[in-house]
Amino acid sequence: MKSLQDLKFSILELAPVRDDKSIEFSLRHALELAQHAEKLGYERFWLAEHHNMDGIASSATAVLLGFIAAHTQNIRLGSGGIMLPNHAPLVVAEQFGTLATLYPNRFELGLGRAPGTDPLTMRALRRGRQETEDQFPQDVMEILQYFKAPQANQRIIATPGQNTHVPVWLLGSSLFSAQLAAKLGLPYAFASHFAPRMLGQAIQLYRDNFQASEYLDKPYVSMGIPSVVAKTDEEAQYLATSSYQRILNLIRGHSLKLKPPIESTEGLATSAEQMAIQNFYAMAQIGSQQTVKTGLEKIAAQYDVDEFIFTCDIYDTDKRLENFSLLMDIKNT
Repeated sequence: MKSLQDLKFSILELAPVRDDKSIEFSLRHALELAQHAEKLGYERFWLAEHHNMDGIASSATAVLLGFIAAHTQNIRLGSGGIMLPNHAPLVVAEQFGTLATLYPNRFELGLGRAPGTDPLTMRALRRGRQETEDQFPQDVMEILQYFKAPQANQRIIATPGQNTHVPVWLLGSSLFSAQLAAKLGLPYAFASHFAPRMLGQAIQLYRDNFQASEYLDKPYVSMGIPSVVAKTDEEAQYLATSSYQRILNLIRGHSLKLKPPIESTEGLATSAEQMAIQNFYAMAQIGSQQTVKTGLEKIAAQYDVDEFIFTCDIYDTDKRLENFSLLMDIKNT
């Protein structure tokens, strides 16, 4: 069994928008967090693509990644993920091929199979295109080829993109991407930060069916974990009420802007909503360093993954930065 010191710690950033701040504030805070993560020694810093959500500012994922790359030195950057049904594979390859050309050996591309948005927004993103999730394997294969040396008589070549060999990950919250990642020999990241129900089954399926490839010789698994770490359990539970309110608003279709913490969440949600929040946040680690360390060690023992990638919806930006400092202290002690 791996110890926490053996695991890699990374960050998945959604550039949350606070209810009292501008979108520009969120984008600049994303950079501040990336710089903080780099100093602390986090392995990678990923941004997630979401659209038509007023509380998430990372919709133009490749553009924001370019901004962050220009103001950091060595931390690995990537997408967690690019929602492939929303894009032509060639465009994705050109975008990440450009980033990889400008910032060699720093970029990776995490690909998701779902659109990650509502049906109306999905139609706006795919205007004139009839993409479906069923095309995901074909699109992944196409992108992998764009990053390699062009084959003889290959008529469409990603420029930039060719010969950049950008590492590709598959992301998922079900069994489909686990099976495809195993078949292609790609690293796999499970979205347990919001949909942990099939985590164990997906990881086992991936490991059991993994085929060594030019990309990986053995399985590599990352799992998403929501985190709220503070000096005391009480403070962490208080700070986590911002996350609670955000998930409740997601369930209800309300604004996703981060709201300040509140003294109590009692009476805010129905019993059905409370159950949905608990299911959403089942892997969340909330508490003092000792509490969270115990929780992470339990997860590491149960799932034996290679990497934790942490999300955080703390309202106060200084407390949010502190969350990731405290997490890295847990890993290093």
